[in-house]
Amino acid sequence: MSKRILVVDDEPDLLELVRFNLSQEGFRVDTATDGAEALARIGAARPDLVVLDLMLPDQSGTEICRKIRSTPETAALPVIMLTARSEEVDRVVGFELGADDYVTKPFSPRELVLRVKAVLRRGEQPEAPTRRLERGDLVLDRDGHRCTLAGEEVDLTAKEFGLLAALMGRPGRVLTREQLLDEVWGSDISVTHRTVDTHLKRLREKLGEAGDLIHTVRGVGYRFAD
Repeated sequence: MSKRILVVDDEPDLLELVRFNLSQEGFRVDTATDGAEALARIGAARPDLVVLDLMLPDQSGTEICRKIRSTPETAALPVIMLTARSEEVDRVVGFELGADDYVTKPFSPRELVLRVKAVLRRGEQPEAPTRRLERGDLVLDRDGHRCTLAGEEVDLTAKEFGLLAALMGRPGRVLTREQLLDEVWGSDISVTHRTVDTHLKRLREKLGEAGDLIHTVRGVGYRFAD
């Protein structure tokens, strides 16, 4: 059965544009024009993914995302946010609340379709971390705690290895600095966001050209190339 997508936006023309393009790719598409209607539709029949505008007439998209993530039945529901270029702070908040991706308005319908497919593919992957991660000549062996590039071992510190594993394990997904701190540093509350930036700078230098696979998402965090 085809995946069902819920698109939430208060602009009728944009809703129809997105609905048409997703339907052309075989998705079943439902729409909602405000937060209350969106939550009601999610509660009645949970979709496979939500495309959620940040600016809604009754409540913000970040608030809708928070409610989705705080409800056990929908906590893992994939969410792609639609944002205007001027809403960087809201994008940061959205990622902190657990948004899986965002698309900036104005956007290409084709780009949105590809991002929807990419997020759905990630959701279908097994939860258990892959023990061996590969991207071209870059190989990360979790069990052996070794990183090689074109067959040559790269000398990484434990934190650099942890950062690379976190990013390579979720290609295409933005990880905020808070998420990276929680995953790599754990309960060490003495470290700051700047620590993440410093370690990633050194990691990129050690990886040479392969370091370009780690993208900086300004004001948000980092993403390993999908």
